[in-house]
This record gives sequence, C-alpha cells and structure tokens, in this order.
Amino acid sequence: MRRSLIAAASAVALAFGAVTAAPASAHDSKDGRGYGHHESRSAQKLTRAVTVRGIMKHQRAFQRIADANDDNRASGLPGYDASVDYVSKKLRRAGYDVTVQPFTFSFFRELAPAELEQLSPTPTDYETGTFDYSGGGEVTGTVVPIDVQVPAPAEPGVTSGCEAEDFDPAPAEDAVALVQRGSCNFSVKTDNAAAAGYDAVIIFNEGQPGRDGLVVGTLGAPASIPVVGLSYADGAALVEQAEAGDVTVRVSTEVEVDPERTTYNVIADLPAKKGHHKGSGKGKGKGWGHGPANPDEVVVVGAHLDSVAAGPGINDNGSGSSTILEIAEEMADLKLTKKLVRPVRFAFWGAEEAGLLGSEYYVANLSDEEKDAIYANLNFDMLGSPNYVRFVYDGDGSDTPEAGPEGSAQIEQIFTDYFDGEGLASEPTAFDGRSDYGPFIAEGIPAGGLFSGAEGVKTEEQADEYGGTAGEPYDPCYHQACDTIDNLSADALDELGDAAAHAVATLTTSKEGLGTS
Repeated sequence: MRRSLIAAASAVALAFGAVTAAPASAHDSKDGRGYGHHESRSAQKLTRAVTVRGIMKHQRAFQRIADANDDNRASGLPGYDASVDYVSKKLRRAGYDVTVQPFTFSFFRELAPAELEQLSPTPTDYETGTFDYSGGGEVTGTVVPIDVQVPAPAEPGVTSGCEAEDFDPAPAEDAVALVQRGSCNFSVKTDNAAAAGYDAVIIFNEGQPGRDGLVVGTLGAPASIPVVGLSYADGAALVEQAEAGDVTVRVSTEVEVDPERTTYNVIADLPAKKGHHKGSGKGKGKGWGHGPANPDEVVVVGAHLDSVAAGPGINDNGSGSSTILEIAEEMADLKLTKKLVRPVRFAFWGAEEAGLLGSEYYVANLSDEEKDAIYANLNFDMLGSPNYVRFVYDGDGSDTPEAGPEGSAQIEQIFTDYFDGEGLASEPTAFDGRSDYGPFIAEGIPAGGLFSGAEGVKTEEQADEYGGTAGEPYDPCYHQACDTIDNLSADALDELGDAAAHAVATLTTSKEGLGTS
C-alpha cells in the first residue's frame, strides 16, 4: 500500500501451520437486498477451493525471491523482476494469456539512513527518516518554522507550507524550513520551500492521536533538496526553541534516483476472448472454448506486486498478490472460466509504492472504448495484517467522506453481505487514494475491495470485535524490513481470501451484475 506515514512499532511474529480456508456456507441476506449472501454454486466452489495453504505457497515464493535479492521486491530492482517472472509463469501454466506491460518511472531508494542533528543551542540527535524522492545531500542551517500550529488543533487540517505565501524568502545563509503535516500533499510543501530558497525541509507530524509519531511519506516526484520527517513532539520542541532564538541543525540524506527506470505490470486475460489492454506480451493459454456472454463487461481484479525497498513486502502486498494469483489458478482448475458471464482480468501492478504508477499507466493508456468495457475493479491490498480488521472499501460513502462511482455501493454490499452471512464483523474504510483503485474511480469505474490495516492503530472497540491488541498498529511491520513471512495472520488470509474469492465469482458469474443502469 502506498505510504502516508510510518509508525514505529515492534514486530509481531505469528507461527503458521498448514491451515486451510474453511468452506463458506450460503445464507440469505436478512433484508433480502441485492445479492444477499446466497452464493451461486460457482462462488461456493471457488470459495472452498481458495485456501490459506494455496496463498502461502505463493507467499513463500515471494519470500525466497526477496531473500535472493537484497531482501526486497521493489519496482525497478531485481527482486521485482523475479516476482514478475514468477507470477507470469504461474498464470501461463494456468492457461491465461499474459501481457507483461513495460513502463518507465522515477525510481528512488534510500542508500543510508537520514540524519537530523541539532547543533545549537542544545546538541540533540532526532529520530528521522528520508521522504521518498527526497533530494540527497548535507545541509547545515537555521531552522525556520513555517505557519505551524503548536499546540496542535483538535482536528486535522493544518495548512503549514501549503501556500507559497506561507514562506518568507530564505535568508542568505543556508536555512531549513520546518513545516507541519496537514491538509496538502508533502510535495506541495517541499516545492514551495524550494521555490522560496530553502536548502532542506523538515516535515513534522500534525499532532492529533494517530498523527503524532514519526512521519515519513512520499513526495511523488524527485525533489531538489533533502526532505526528512519528525514526530510531532520533536517538531514542537524545535518550534519552541526557534521562537526563543536561533536553532541550527544538520540534515543529511543519501539517495539513489533514476528518472527513467523500467518496470512492469502483469495482465492476464482469458485466451478465448482477449481483453482490451495495451502493451506487448508473450505466451498463449490453453483456451476455454466460448467466451463470456458479456465480453464488454470486464471485471479487473488487481493487486500491486511491488514492495518498498526497505523490506520483502510479504503482507504489503505479497498477501494481495498471492490471493488473486490463487484465485486465478483455482478458477482455471475448476473450469469456472467456461461459465463466466463476464470476462475476468487479473492485474498485478508495478510501482504502486512509488505512487500508484503502474495502475495509472495502465488506465491512462486505455482508449475511451476500452475504459467503457471495464465493468468493475476489485482491489486487494494488504490482506494478512497481524493485528487485522476486516475493512471493506466504503462504496456508498455512508461512513467516510467520499463514495465511489455508481456501482461501488453494490460491490461493497457483496463483501458486507458475505461477512454478515459468515457471522463476521466488518467495517468501512475510505477511498482515500492510497491504493490502485484510484485511477479506476477517477474514470468513473465502479470499484471496491478489502484491506486488513496498515500503520493505523487498533481501537479498544476493534480489539473487542476482532481480537488482537488495542493501541498497536494493524501491521507493526508496515513498510519495514520485518514485513516477512512471519508478519502474517492466517485468520486474516483465510477470512479475507474467502471474501475475495466470493466477490470475484459473484461479479463474473452473476447474470444480474451490479444492478445499475
């Protein structure tokens, strides 16, 4: 999942046995709306066939790939290329037509940990981190707070650094802008600081509960100056000292940036009816006879394949990739591909961690006709968080600020009805732009999916409902080196994997479709 911040926490290791997903039982929805939870025979078969054991087979393969490639599977590096080869080979063996779609992007990785040291008036070493796409270098200069709010307001929305007018021109000597997380993108704050002549930027967290730890995010594109993060408490301490007199700090970052690095999406279609996608590929499937009844209603089932450079990414997002790969294989083995009402297309996105770049490239290179042929997008990003919650994207916008395009409410209901029928709680999560559904909903394509939680903190109420530990992150190894095969919940993979299989089968085999005009 694309990063908005990193929460520092201890790793949680869970032991795995050979756990098999329990068969789903069919229950009617109590209110009789929409699909309810009356599973078709195809959905029942697929839900039974998709197992934790099958998902973990792919997870172990991704771990081996990371072990052999500097402990990561990041786009633009050998571990990602090996992941592309693995997924492509498995899909071709299952009988899919596979397209490996190349694209270029601005590659970034940190070569050495960032350093932030206060030299005067009181020598202090601060815990910090490098923002993705930060510039590299070492700067020693005076700290200049920019329109900050200390104490923090009760609700998020600080505008520090969001307007060029927030910045007085930088002094003649080197200076470091101190800005606060808030209502605009980190890149906006950085660009405004650079334009005003500042030599480095420190971004500290906003200060509300859940937004107070060390913040480290992405700028989305290469910056010309070093950019590092800071917790709210440390940022507030710097503000207080700067208001009393001059504060001098040293900021150091060491990074690698390549503005034209090549990486790939992997797209898999049924060979009997080739999909509407761009890019050149190779490999022919076995063929499944007649195509679906509605060939221009393609259901795109997606998950990003890349990790961050800091770790193997076995939960983020080996869990989503492994789950949809298992679904694709089981659909072929069960010959459900002969019974489809709508084509299914499996998509494994590259460079999601760099800003949803693979899915953006894919959608941007579709014609209007090709976009119109996409019936729905299902997105699965982080399905195995150790301290998990069963989050469903809020398609109808009933609990979060933004609804999805028309049809998204029906996708949400497919998931929530399934969980209700299984006696499992779920709760909505916002379409906040942090995963690969983003480019699809921007084009008005219905979308939905599942998420087990990232760096957010589990509440007492959630711990009572789902188990786990209140006050701890859903995934304590999010975007860290400890996101390994030991950083998974078998229960989460079981429950969310079954729900994913149910939704894929329902959307591709139901004659009713989404019931939208």
